[in-house]
Amino acid sequence: MRIWTMFRRGCEAIPYWLLALAARVGLARVFGGSAVAHLANWQTTLYLFDNTYHVPLLPAHLAADMAVALEVGSTPLLLLGLATRPTALALAGMTLVIEVFVFPQAWPTHIQWAAMILVLLRWGPGPISLDALIARRFDPTTGTAP
Repeated sequence: MRIWTMFRRGCEAIPYWLLALAARVGLARVFGGSAVAHLANWQTTLYLFDNTYHVPLLPAHLAADMAVALEVGSTPLLLLGLATRPTALALAGMTLVIEVFVFPQAWPTHIQWAAMILVLLRWGPGPISLDALIARRFDPTTGTAP
């Protein structure tokens, strides 16, 4: 029992900044990699949005523009930890659309994205982020990101 207690305490000692940084980098890798792939051949991207990615209520070209803009924009924001919660919320919406309308069979991957997104929504980007720096500058009593 003592070994289990030591193990549990060791796990509980993992600092949040490490978890938040891993979530931010992981999400940036996923969505940034997708942006690179989409931008590498825009004609193929438009073809995919026309024929494979069936996003409801939006014309395929508009859906492609919006998706790639979010992928491109979210990557540096996540890496810097800037506007992390709004960015995570936008990625949650995109993940939900992908899961429900585009690739529902890929739920094991999407649940991983959702877990990282939920961590960032709930607890923020962590102390190693521009959000935290800004929060310390404007509200030094909290020391946490808004």
